[in-house]
Amino acid sequence: MTKELLVYFAGEKQESILFLAVGLLAIGVAVWLWMTDHRFRLMAVPLVVVALMQMVVGFTIYARTDAQVQSLSVLQKNEPVQFQVQEIDRMQTVMTNFKIYKTIEIVLLVFALALIAFLPKSDAAVGIGLGLLVQAAFTLALDLFAEARGEAYLNALRSFNPLN
Repeated sequence: MTKELLVYFAGEKQESILFLAVGLLAIGVAVWLWMTDHRFRLMAVPLVVVALMQMVVGFTIYARTDAQVQSLSVLQKNEPVQFQVQEIDRMQTVMTNFKIYKTIEIVLLVFALALIAFLPKSDAAVGIGLGLLVQAAFTLALDLFAEARGEAYLNALRSFNPLN
């Protein structure tokens, strides 16, 4: 079980770095769009708004992961039954939250496509739609990877025999 715990949290930490990097890149693109007075400069708005959320999430996960791994490793060693119960409960909440996140991201994708499709002559609508499309698609993709990683970890927790 130690291996599964370490693999899961290593993936979380790696993905948090991706969120930070993409957030910084999105802000850079947003600044460029705004400074060059690009016709789709309003693409900067969703790029920055979502980038700030990505960076907060990325930083939070990165900052807490090592301590969380340490705490869970000690709990697994000293109180394996409590570890299993506590982690299964936490991960079930995480997995439920992924369903909510995916729904929101898909709604944002549909909204972005609708802006682009139904208001193609509006640079503002197309710009906002493009920014939202890029950010929602990227966030959805990363959440799908995280969900798969979480499901594998949850399955390992369920099959873990704490009495061994």
